[in-house]
Amino acid sequence: MIEQTDLPGVLILTPQRFGDARGWFMETWNADRMAEAGLDLAFVQDNHSFSAQKGTLRGLHYQSPPRAQDKLVRCTRGAIRDVAVDIRRGSPTFGRWVRVDLTAENGRQLLVPKGFLHGFLTLAPDTEVQYKCTDTYAPSHDGAVRWNTVGIDWGDEVEPVLSAKDAAAPAMADWQSPFDWKDEA
Repeated sequence: MIEQTDLPGVLILTPQRFGDARGWFMETWNADRMAEAGLDLAFVQDNHSFSAQKGTLRGLHYQSPPRAQDKLVRCTRGAIRDVAVDIRRGSPTFGRWVRVDLTAENGRQLLVPKGFLHGFLTLAPDTEVQYKCTDTYAPSHDGAVRWNTVGIDWGDEVEPVLSAKDAAAPAMADWQSPFDWKDEA
């Protein structure tokens, strides 16, 4: 199942699970079926993160053009609050965000397109997140915006566990987006 969010291009994908007495099986991505649904993406890198502590916040990250990435994110152990923020200059939804709780149990995935910040907050200890990217990591194109400067409602009072890089990221107001929105209508 593919669900639209309030931000065009940011989608929730919920693969069908097939279960029996042994457990279940699900197909997390099928290029042919997704292309039929209008998603023609070629993933070239898979990432897997582990966060030991509940309250670990990773983000808000992006990779700038020409090495920008689409990401398909899922939680395979524990639970996260996953967030995408539109940072395309000129976009009618610039600065708006969506959040979706992804858990190992619900199997949901969030598709975060190029031109969006991405981040997540762990809601349980020992959480694992896996995501596919349409470009490989390029350190010279890596960027971040500080998690608490975009107006995101992360839920309950948050004192997150942050990396030094994320704690030092610039505020949204002090940062210039490398992405432009182009109206294709």
